[in-house]
Amino acid sequence: MPTPSTVAATSDEIRQFVIENFLFGEGQKLRDEESFLDKGLIDSTGVLELIAFIETRYGIQVEDEETIPQNLDGVTSIANYVCRKLGNGSPAGPEA
Repeated sequence: MPTPSTVAATSDEIRQFVIENFLFGEGQKLRDEESFLDKGLIDSTGVLELIAFIETRYGIQVEDEETIPQNLDGVTSIANYVCRKLGNGSPAGPEA
């Protein structure tokens, strides 16, 4: 079972990466549950960049079949996905 601080810390890191790399420091309006694709924040190349960050930062392999919006389309989705992959579980969301 994850601790709220584990998911929160992961969310903070993901949010910071997105703000720095895709919003160029202008992330005041980025909400954790917002869809990156619906908002037009990240394109297909950006998704690859995001996956590279996740794999490097957390030491996990994002499998092709896991590259779906439920896992990678928003700060909350990514944080839950990463925690599941790391064996920390997830408070909500689809299984990877």
